[in-house]
Order: sequence, then structure tokens, then C-alpha cells
Amino acid sequence: MLRPSNKIKIIIATILLVIIASVIYSVTQQEPELPKMTVQEKKARFRALIIPAVNIVYTKLMARYEEIKTTLDAGKTSAEIEKLKVEYKATTNEELLMALKPHPKSIAIAQAAIESSWATSRFFRVANNIFGVWSFDKNEPRVAALKMRGDKTIWVKKYNSIEDAIVDYYRTVGRSSAFAEFREARMQTNDPFILVTKLDRYSEKGSLYGEELTSIIKFNKFNKYDAD
Repeated sequence: MLRPSNKIKIIIATILLVIIASVIYSVTQQEPELPKMTVQEKKARFRALIIPAVNIVYTKLMARYEEIKTTLDAGKTSAEIEKLKVEYKATTNEELLMALKPHPKSIAIAQAAIESSWATSRFFRVANNIFGVWSFDKNEPRVAALKMRGDKTIWVKKYNSIEDAIVDYYRTVGRSSAFAEFREARMQTNDPFILVTKLDRYSEKGSLYGEELTSIIKFNKFNKYDAD
């Protein structure tokens, strides 16, 4: 049987080991800070990281949309189409096309700028999460926010790549009931300045969010990428 003094020593040693392990973990998990950049340097870095990825994803999504539309216009269907209807919660061909049509690249780029603080946010740096997409599935890759909302931990999705994040963003906009009006509008126009007014439910800022997107697109001339 251990003497009281030995028990105390063991307890103290255990506590010290826990503290040391915690310190080691904290050090190894530290996130590298970005070097100080001017506004111009930050935006140049953002463009280099985000715009090529948006171009790639948009091209793929538009090709898929055109292919599906051609099939449906011919009065045909396929296993892929039926699977997409389930994935996008579409009950008709029209709803599916509304879900699949990608909106202008300028909107995606502007939202990426806002939601990722021009590709400098912690969520972007550690999780490739450009658009602030939350996670509600504990079984998927995700990271916790540093601040809690009340007594709840906020989780955001973790992506393998920037392109994966953009694909999931377009998918979210294409299937969420919150953006039904936005999807209807983008079947009528590709004007980003009209469409952003339908994204008030993307942010807690409400209608001010659309105004902010408009300003960012105009000031940075992001709408020039819509012509590519």
C-alpha cells in the first residue's frame, strides 16, 4: 500500500505530465500566421488562390447543366438525372435545372472575399472553408470556431481543397430552400447586381449583404470574370 506522501507525489507527477502534454499539443497545433501584407498584396494573393479555382468549378458545373438540359429538352432522362433530383431535392425537371445552373462567377468571388476576409480567415487557412459553411454532422471533417455562440460550439466544414469548397458552396445554394427565390431569378438573368439582392438570407446582415456584394464586385471589377 502506498504511503500518503507517495500518493501525493504520484498525483503531482500525473498533473505535471498532463500540463506538459497540453503545452506540447498547444504548440504543435498553433496555426502559422500570415505575413503582413498591404491591401494590394492581400487582394493579389486572394485572386491567385480563388479565381482559378472558381473558373474550374464553374466550367464543370456549366457543362453538367448544359448536358442535363439537353437530355431533358429531348424528353429523356437518365439514372444520373434521377440521382441529382434526390440530391438537390427537386421534384420536377424545372426545379432540377434551377438547382444545377451555376450563378455568375463574380458573385462567388465576391462572397469568397467577404466570408474569408480575402483568404486570410482562420477557417480558410485551416479548413479551406471559403464561404463560412457550417457543419452539423459530427462524422464529417470539420473544425471548431474559437468563440462559442452562447453555450454552443460552432463547427464549420473542412475541405480537402479550395475547389471542393466551391463545389459545396454551389451545391448549398442550389438545394437550400433559403435560396429558392435566388434560383428562380438566375434562370431569368445573369446580371450579378440583380441576383445579389436575392441573397439576403445568406448572411445575418440581411439586405445589407447584397449591397456589400455589389460594392465589392464593382470596386474590384469582378464582373469581368463573368465574360470569360
